[in-house]
Amino acid sequence: MSEHAHRDDFGSKLGMWLFLVTEMVLFGGLFIAYSVMRHRYPAEFHHGGAELNATLAVINTLALLTSSLTVVMSIVATQRGEIKRAMALLGTTVGLGAVFLVIKSFEWAAKFHHGIYPSSAHLATLPPGEQVFFGLYFSITGLHGLHVIAGMGVLSWVLWMMARGRVRADRYIHLENSGLYWHLVDVIWIFLLPLFYLAS
Repeated sequence: MSEHAHRDDFGSKLGMWLFLVTEMVLFGGLFIAYSVMRHRYPAEFHHGGAELNATLAVINTLALLTSSLTVVMSIVATQRGEIKRAMALLGTTVGLGAVFLVIKSFEWAAKFHHGIYPSSAHLATLPPGEQVFFGLYFSITGLHGLHVIAGMGVLSWVLWMMARGRVRADRYIHLENSGLYWHLVDVIWIFLLPLFYLAS
């Protein structure tokens, strides 16, 4: 009984939306910085984008889009009381997030192998515009990667709550809020794809 006494699902969801707005402001500022620098160094950004692996980026995009779908399906399954199915779908979401990070780690490893990483001697020999491009690339995709890790952590926590019966058909606000956060992570990546990988 006390479990329901102080529930405020509206307030909880409003709080999540306000938090997401701050996240959008953060990345929005970075996107503006990218736009300004790209206008200043169009040729260098073109060349820098050509050095990134667009194929891996597209695969990662498909992984994240699919993960957003499985989050939605998990919420629907929870609303229907199909908790085991909801847990399987949520676990799939976390798994797809892991796939994204593994692919991203391979991509970063390739760049490090070629001496392209922050403060590297090779990067210092590149034109200033390319230095700016890769500086923004590592900063923004790195920050996004941290958000993916955070999202996976939150979804794993919700999965644990579902296993303990604390997320169910009549109580799933935690799943909804974590789903909103995961959708934001996906939307940010949708912007990163053309900015960096299709910059050429």
